[in-house]
Amino acid sequence: MKKILLASVALFGFAGVASAADLPVRSAPPAPIVAAAPIFTWTGFYVGVNAGAAFNANDDDGIVFGDTTFFGDSDDDASFIGGAQVGYNYQMGSFVVGVEGDLQWADFGSTTYDFGPAGVYTADSDDWFGTARVRAGVAFDRALLYATGGFAFTDNRSGWTVGGGLEYAITNNLSAKVEGLYVNLEDDDVTFNGTTFSTGETDFGVVRAGLNFRFGTY
Repeated sequence: MKKILLASVALFGFAGVASAADLPVRSAPPAPIVAAAPIFTWTGFYVGVNAGAAFNANDDDGIVFGDTTFFGDSDDDASFIGGAQVGYNYQMGSFVVGVEGDLQWADFGSTTYDFGPAGVYTADSDDWFGTARVRAGVAFDRALLYATGGFAFTDNRSGWTVGGGLEYAITNNLSAKVEGLYVNLEDDDVTFNGTTFSTGETDFGVVRAGLNFRFGTY
């Protein structure tokens, strides 16, 4: 009897092991996939707005007539400017190169010239100007220190500009900048009492702050 009981226990134990072996094996759940954090880049198109001030506006050398130069009296040595810009940056390692164009509204006032017995002539200044420039700089992660220069123009004059600035990416697409430019515009011709005079070059400095929004970047 004792042998029969032991044989029964062994038989049931073997059957239990065999049944457990037939059960499906449950594998461990897969590890969650964690996306890599995007790497910030300055590469991409952008648009933006800016505002600031222009200094020494209407800084003409004078109106030249014959051998005489008549210097004008400007009524506005500093003025508000504001406008918009569009551009493209391309980053190669720590170096960033790009192009930018902008149009600016400006309140440069007017300049008055006293021709003595011939009378007084008031020259209204341009109320807008624009630039088309290249930019090149070094990126320190989200900070970009750059130099810039290129072509400057108004509705009837052209010239050149050079400057630099600092831009910082607040978010992956939004950045803020401060920038300074020196603008030099060529001579202009004016007519007074039937006589055409040539003004001197106009040069002024620009200090402005702006916001840029970049497309298609992380």
